[in-house]
Amino acid sequence: MAGKIRSRDIDEVKSRINIADVISEYVALRPASVGSLKGLCPFHDEKSPSFNVRPAQGFYHCFGCGEGGDVYKFVQQMDQLSFYEAVEKLAARVGFELTYEEGSSSPDQGQRSRLLEANSAAAEFYANQLMTDAAIPGRDFLKGRGFDKAAAEHFGIGFAPQGWNNLVDHLTAKGFTLDELVTAGLATKSERGAYDKFRGRLIWPIRDTTGQVIGFGARKLFDDDQGPKYLNTSDTLVYHKSQVLYGLDLAKRDIAKQQKVVVVEGYTDVMACHLAGITTALATCGTAFGDDHIRILNRMLSAEKDTPAEVIFTFDPDAAGQKAAMRAFSDSEKFSAQTFVAVGPDGLDPCDLRSARGDEAVRLMIENKRPLFEFAIKQKISKFDLATIEGRVGAARAAAPIVAGIRDSALRPAYIRELAGWVNLEGNEVAALVDAAGKAVRKEAVADLRRNQVSTQSEHEPPVAGFSLPNLSDPITRFERQVLEVLVQVPDSYSQAELARLVRDGFSASAHNSILEAVATAAAVRQQPEFLATVARATPEELHPLLREIAAQSLPAADQAGLVRYGQGVIGRALVNTLAHAKADLLAALRRVDATLEPEESSRIQRELVDLEAERRRLQGA
Repeated sequence: MAGKIRSRDIDEVKSRINIADVISEYVALRPASVGSLKGLCPFHDEKSPSFNVRPAQGFYHCFGCGEGGDVYKFVQQMDQLSFYEAVEKLAARVGFELTYEEGSSSPDQGQRSRLLEANSAAAEFYANQLMTDAAIPGRDFLKGRGFDKAAAEHFGIGFAPQGWNNLVDHLTAKGFTLDELVTAGLATKSERGAYDKFRGRLIWPIRDTTGQVIGFGARKLFDDDQGPKYLNTSDTLVYHKSQVLYGLDLAKRDIAKQQKVVVVEGYTDVMACHLAGITTALATCGTAFGDDHIRILNRMLSAEKDTPAEVIFTFDPDAAGQKAAMRAFSDSEKFSAQTFVAVGPDGLDPCDLRSARGDEAVRLMIENKRPLFEFAIKQKISKFDLATIEGRVGAARAAAPIVAGIRDSALRPAYIRELAGWVNLEGNEVAALVDAAGKAVRKEAVADLRRNQVSTQSEHEPPVAGFSLPNLSDPITRFERQVLEVLVQVPDSYSQAELARLVRDGFSASAHNSILEAVATAAAVRQQPEFLATVARATPEELHPLLREIAAQSLPAADQAGLVRYGQGVIGRALVNTLAHAKADLLAALRRVDATLEPEESSRIQRELVDLEAERRRLQGA
């Protein structure tokens, strides 16, 4: 194992990386204030963006949950990497060759990289096997569903040959150990060593958002295979099925551009959609669509109400598909998007539809989507005999909780009218049923709130160990925070002499004062991101979250020139305040001096008062 990465290499890689480019692979970012981007936080659920990225300064900060840091920390958190693995991943991204210090190894370094290398080598092995005679059943399977060689190559489809040790022998010859293959989920341990996990199956490589192979999905081809129809990689250090979406690596850019996601049920459905031009299609990997998947998609979708994003589900018409549809409906409020359902003609899924009727039919299927609310309501009422009064009332009562659960106050009455028309009842009768259902829903919600009640935020900011954070509702301390925001974000708006005067005067909060003093240590460095990095090094570690919040706060300016003008105005007002403090001190000193006994001291103080007044007039343009 190599030693630790040299610190200068760590700094060099960081300088070559645009943090916004990295984060935008996980989060849909849009312009905010000058030099700032914002999006939905990937670390907590939210509907309005509070996640802020500052590319020039090289950091991110969430005003909602307080998470923040540099590009290395972001990659560590998002990909569950050690620090050294994050550096290695980003170095590979920019093509930088790292050097290592001898004799100082890190215990958590390298394992993830080895698993990814093993997966990559396995994917290449499987892809090469698809063209062998043994893989004819696999190629026939693809041809029967309308996929040619070009399609197989585009999606990296491969074949795991029958036999026990084909992949194991191939990868061990390349230097991988049996333990590494087992840990990667490519092999299964046995008394004699290990054997291939996937045998006699068609293989789909599953990739993360950066295109690295993290696992595999395998489809049974032979009748003597006693395993499940589809077999997936078990959870590993790099593969977590609840957090993986097949096709996301291919779809991510178009999802961010089109603000649309099509969720299908299988690998071949993803292939069919992409080949038909629906390039935002993806699927889960052997598991139900869950909260982690929703969070992944929300990060890529905008929260803009004027141009709402769309999530379109496709489900099989069988019982399992209907169950999945209702489960998606129950989660629909968690999306930062409008939700729809697309059902193929004659119950055909996208793959079968494309095979039978061509690409245009798949596109029409998606275009003819229906709102998920409508789909869920009609699923409920379809179980009743609407030819009878009892059936119509029963259908309305069954669908009422769905309508009552619609949070949009303008949308809910519209669906009450629709439901009344579908079950042929008076609107006021259906409204009464919805109202009763809503009361029951609200009663349960109140009970849940009481069970999970979280104490409201105090009007005073929480204390940080060893430092006081005053109440920001106080206008004096609020202005001091405003001054700090300028000092940290716009170093071009003040001189070293002006900064020195502010430091001498100080701030009322010890935490603010500590950051002010840290800014003074960086006075000779005026270029970002070096300036902020220097300030951070001089700031106590426990105040780093506060420093990030100050550095990420949006400032009211349309461009860099406007930002400097704004900063100069704030600093000017702050300097006037320092002069007022100095004037108060001098007046107090003057009152203590006996002019008859100390005429020279009295004259000196009066001259200083005159100088202060002249300086105040200059600052205020009087």
